[in-house]
Amino acid sequence: MPEMPHDELALRRERFSAEAAPLNVDGIALFHSHNVGYLSGFAFVPTERPIAYVEAADGSCVLVVPELEGEHAATAGGVERVVTYDEFPGDRHPMELIRDVVHDLGLDGPGRRVGVDHNGYPPVLGYWGPPLSELIGSELVPLSRTLDRVMMVKSSYELDLLRMSSDWAARAHELLQAYTAVGVTETEVAQRASSDATMELARAVPGYSGGGNGSGARAGYRGQIGRHGALPHSLGESIRFEAGDTLVTGATAPMWGYVSELERTMFMGPPSDEQRRLFGHVLRLQDIGFDAIRAGEPASGADEAVRAYFEQEGLWDYWRHHVGHGIGRRYHEAPFLDRGDHTILEPGMVLTVEPGLYDPDWGGFRHSDTVVVEDNGIEIITAAYPRDLESLVIPL
Repeated sequence: MPEMPHDELALRRERFSAEAAPLNVDGIALFHSHNVGYLSGFAFVPTERPIAYVEAADGSCVLVVPELEGEHAATAGGVERVVTYDEFPGDRHPMELIRDVVHDLGLDGPGRRVGVDHNGYPPVLGYWGPPLSELIGSELVPLSRTLDRVMMVKSSYELDLLRMSSDWAARAHELLQAYTAVGVTETEVAQRASSDATMELARAVPGYSGGGNGSGARAGYRGQIGRHGALPHSLGESIRFEAGDTLVTGATAPMWGYVSELERTMFMGPPSDEQRRLFGHVLRLQDIGFDAIRAGEPASGADEAVRAYFEQEGLWDYWRHHVGHGIGRRYHEAPFLDRGDHTILEPGMVLTVEPGLYDPDWGGFRHSDTVVVEDNGIEIITAAYPRDLESLVIPL
């Protein structure tokens, strides 16, 4: 695995502090797992037991975790102190301990401003408890958009992990394509491909971890088979493959918390003229999206360019969603390739490019590739997997 530079977390905090400076906060209290992990290096799966990262303006930082996460949190090494509580809800509610930590860092009371990503621990898996605003006398300042802006631009370490994710997503997809056959169910194929790819990954990368985003190289169909593919976010239904089906795939491989996205449109046997026509449009739409992504240009530009092609070719009956989204620690994150998002693209941003066409008679047609914005153009880090029609026809 790429070794995390010793100053990676410090650089993230510096960038965050610079971005948050106009808000004039005295400290922060974060509760969402992706945000906590980004600034502390502690990867965990959120449960009903609250976890919080609290940091003062002078850099003093504390992780508050349940006792069962105490040793785990201590190994992260990204904070000065780890404070544990017994259990949830416990004799004393964990939010009261978080209140004490805020007090110890001098962040509570009139005139103090604390930046938060949520007003206390969010409702997860049955959690209940008091909001932070009821426990401290500080003014709470929303920080989610600030964190989004900081996390948009990836470091070289983060980009290395995303490239690894892309490589292993491609391997899982390769096996998915090889195992797909008429009469077999999507469940059988997806489980076999994902299991085999994950075993290869475990042998090739000792100490591998998904970093809280699941584990292993995964590929499947999510129900996007035949006419079901006309539902962009269908759900797996263990459908059996039939000759003539249009297939939409999906593959990823979490790498220490970072995920890429690889999707392809495939066909069970020789495609019909209509399948070829729609596939050709999807390739053109994705190329238009690639060409419109440039540093210094707004994120909205790619969506506007793709929409212009929909208009020109009379394809609006097949439209369902915008061009793509940011990706990294989360499967969907800012910025969005949408006409309403005018974020200026910067080198180091990572995006999916996935315009699609959806026909109730023929199903879905969508490729998705993960790209990195560079000074002059983009790097398509999932480009190793072919996207031409001939490579994506499964022989009967």
